[in-house]
Amino acid sequence: MELKYFRLIKTIAEEGSIANATEHLFLTQSALSHQLRELEERLGFKVFHRSRNKWELTQEGSELYKLANKLFNSIDEGFSNIKHIIEGSKGSIKLSAECQSFFHTIPGFIQKMGILYPEIDIDLTLGTTHQTISQVVSNEIDITIVTSKPASEELESIKVFEDEIFAIMHKENPLNSLHHLEASHFLDIHLLINSFPLEGVSVYEHFLKPNKINPKKISAIPFTEITLSMIEANMGVMCAPKWQLTPFKLSKELIFKRIGKNGFKRNHYLVVKKEHRNKKYIHDFISSFEEDFLEI
Repeated sequence: MELKYFRLIKTIAEEGSIANATEHLFLTQSALSHQLRELEERLGFKVFHRSRNKWELTQEGSELYKLANKLFNSIDEGFSNIKHIIEGSKGSIKLSAECQSFFHTIPGFIQKMGILYPEIDIDLTLGTTHQTISQVVSNEIDITIVTSKPASEELESIKVFEDEIFAIMHKENPLNSLHHLEASHFLDIHLLINSFPLEGVSVYEHFLKPNKINPKKISAIPFTEITLSMIEANMGVMCAPKWQLTPFKLSKELIFKRIGKNGFKRNHYLVVKKEHRNKKYIHDFISSFEEDFLEI
């Protein structure tokens, strides 16, 4: 049964007569009468009891009227849901990370997102990387990338990938003779990091600090190119995942040394407020991020 017949039944029932229904259905009374007669012949029963002053639904017609209401309510609800989906697919995301290594690779991801999801505007916030969790809570940023799940009940953490951090040094460094580095080997190292505080440096916070080890010297250098140049001159050691250095041309003088017998591995999480998690544009961002960083 076509929708036009359900609309015809619903309108006549609510307007009281076929004459009153013409204004709402934008058809002549003759055309509507023809439609109704055709419908009743196909169904094999009367839908309305006709009278001069008022048309009333038959018992069978009442069932069709109930069905018409359900159908049109369902259609309206469906289109309303579609509207919300379309509206929800648009949005602006302020993104940051506690580890500055991400700032080498994130711009490429944002560029891909701009092609696939032009309705999502992503603003990369460099800011104070060690305070990104509190910034999500206070709505200063929308999503942050961290290596430890926060305890706040307001937040949701989505594990996106695991990587391994290596010690990068000159091949003439005395530590090159070792199979891997233990925490004690860092006592005589000049450790090169991106920035202070040390609580934001994974190898310090999760490897050296628990073993009560402090390198003899620590220097914060925000530019990876300079750090690599210093290592090439055998002036220090940096700790980083290999993927962080893919944008750079590495000297053959540099080597990667495992940290700990089984390697120093860490998880990465996207952290977002629970109240925003189900917004479509947030969901699309997270799904794309998981897919893009799957092979790291």
